[in-house]
Amino acid sequence: MTWSLLRGGHDFFEERPIRPMPLPERSRVSPSRREPIQVAVAQIEPTLGNLATNLRMHLDQVAEAKAGRIDLLVFPELSLTGYYLRDQVPEVAEPRDGPLCRAILEAAGPDLAVVFGFVEESPASRFFNSAVFADAVSIVHVHRKVYLPTYGMFDEHRYFAPGSRIQAFDTRFGRVGLLICEDAWHLSAGVILQADEIDLLIVPANSPARGVRDSSPGSRQSWNLLMRTFAVFLNVPVVFANRVGFEDGVCFWGGSAVVSASGDYLAEAPALEPCRLLAVIDPLDTRRQRIIAPLHRDERVSLTIQELERIRNERYRSEPGT
Repeated sequence: MTWSLLRGGHDFFEERPIRPMPLPERSRVSPSRREPIQVAVAQIEPTLGNLATNLRMHLDQVAEAKAGRIDLLVFPELSLTGYYLRDQVPEVAEPRDGPLCRAILEAAGPDLAVVFGFVEESPASRFFNSAVFADAVSIVHVHRKVYLPTYGMFDEHRYFAPGSRIQAFDTRFGRVGLLICEDAWHLSAGVILQADEIDLLIVPANSPARGVRDSSPGSRQSWNLLMRTFAVFLNVPVVFANRVGFEDGVCFWGGSAVVSASGDYLAEAPALEPCRLLAVIDPLDTRRQRIIAPLHRDERVSLTIQELERIRNERYRSEPGT
């Protein structure tokens, strides 16, 4: 019976136009897409120990950045105090929520993220060379300099306590890592931040000019190599903020820079001159570089931890006092 119905009812087999099933609209960008970041680096010349003058300089830079619709403003290391403080350290120190920090946060307002350096005093009266990442009128993260150079012209360990953490933190620009000057000269710091999955590395510095090679400071060539190395091997853009000027006869050379995840320079400041460096960091460029050379993806963190544990057990267990 079923067969006869099918054969007799030929209308059932009439060709009918096939209507294509509508497909959902698909975004043309990555799910992790963020807007390009308008970055400014304030390559300034702080006055040693003069908090009022340095604060005014910060507030002026903040006002200019807001007028220019900047997203992220980065100052050098110890930008609020100057570098060769020595016995002035306790005099210029303040807690992380002190009046200088609050003044900068309030001036920046809800739309400008800012990184600046100051001498932080802990509740136990320990003093740290610290950098603040602040956004939306609040402190997001404070990094205390871990590696305090105490050799040659440097004497930081005499006046500062070392920080004990290197860690990434979440921001509206993705996960960010902060290293202060000497921290960046220890590759282990970069390994830690890569394992913590950073999207952006910021390095405030007070780098003196040392050596002259091809009419430029040897310091500049060394830092250029270092920043490009971090950018390429960590698959992240790098913002390097260095100061200018003189303290105790020491020249700080400037040369602040913003480097893309491919190691290309997006912007580079002149040497020896105060200026405001502008650059645009596009997260799509970082994504593209991670596809071309997925070093970030292929890093074997567990293997690194395993081998470091082995080295510690083999090399250090027999040392006195361990």
